[in-house]
Amino acid sequence: VQLQAFGGGLVQPGGSLRLSCAASGFTFDHYAIGWFRQTPGKEREGVSCIRLSERVSDGSTRYSESVKGRFTISRDNAKNTVHLQMDNMKPEDTAVYYCATTWGFCGGTWYVADQYDHWGQGTEVTVSS
Repeated sequence: VQLQAFGGGLVQPGGSLRLSCAASGFTFDHYAIGWFRQTPGKEREGVSCIRLSERVSDGSTRYSESVKGRFTISRDNAKNTVHLQMDNMKPEDTAVYYCATTWGFCGGTWYVADQYDHWGQGTEVTVSS
């Protein structure tokens, strides 16, 4: 299993970034992918999750309260890629962002890092003027 997160960078408050997670080495639509973020000295925080099965039309998405209404997660099954569109960004969104896989779907504990099996290397996001 390989996950590669990319798309991070520097953005001003109120701006937008789109992160991508390219996946390979597993049957894409048998899993869910979550996005987490981490700042120094803190635990990894669950940001969003999406079920990858194309049999589920709505994608079964989940969001943390801190990003709901600002971030949108989506999947491209043809390219085995998950995107995280981040709009109206705030300085508190500054972190290293990671994508990770979990079997099946985004369950009630989707935001718990231990639920995930494989992790990408992380991409750094800085929101600052």
